[in-house]
Amino acid sequence: MKLDEQRKLQLEEIYNTLLNDEKVLKMKDIPMHFGSNCYEHSFKVAKLAMKRALRHKSVNLEALLIAAIFHDYYLYDWRKDKSKKKRHGIDHPSIAAKQAKRDFNISDQSIKMIESHMWPINFKDFPDSKEARILNLADKTVATIEFMSSTKQKKNHRDKTLEDISKLF
Repeated sequence: MKLDEQRKLQLEEIYNTLLNDEKVLKMKDIPMHFGSNCYEHSFKVAKLAMKRALRHKSVNLEALLIAAIFHDYYLYDWRKDKSKKKRHGIDHPSIAAKQAKRDFNISDQSIKMIESHMWPINFKDFPDSKEARILNLADKTVATIEFMSSTKQKKNHRDKTLEDISKLF
């Protein structure tokens, strides 16, 4: 799919607005995979999902972008909260979806993508749209890269990561 400049600007505006939103910035306080945080992880997933989505003819880019940014919008550290530790992988998609709906009133299509992003761990929520499958695979790709990178590499590349996520395209 080829984007015209107007469409690119629309998507970049959504991305940049959320990148600097005070509620979204709270995701920086939530540790993620080996030295990353929810904020960095989510914006890396959003960038990769958009890159992959542009390979397809018909994709709801706005819904995908929003779902990618909010897919881990659960806002708690499951490593410290014993009540959440056992079921975090299964429960956090629905928690993230509810909080994103509450705080940003996002579309039902984005909600469904968020709820299914952990498939097959949460087996009941199959990613049943092209956009949901793109998000699911982008999340797993970014998580794998984060998992495989050493903590030392992450510390050396933190500024590069923040620079990388500073723009959508």
